[in-house]
Amino acid sequence: MATAHETLTLQMLEWIQSQPHSYAEVLDVWRSSCPRLAIWEDACADGLIACERGCAGLVSVSEKGRRRLRAAQRA
Repeated sequence: MATAHETLTLQMLEWIQSQPHSYAEVLDVWRSSCPRLAIWEDACADGLIACERGCAGLVSVSEKGRRRLRAAQRA
């Protein structure tokens, strides 16, 4: 059974993958001040996210993130 953190991470990856989102928009929606639910920060640290032109561009799901999504869909 997936943890709340894993479920939220998958939801975020699906949301990012659904359409283009700016870095600012993603941070506005997914950044948290709760140390137990640092979904955005952990996804970045785990290499699940790719950012075009750093903080000025669009955010996308990295290849590693796409593999995580595919694995979750198969489970």
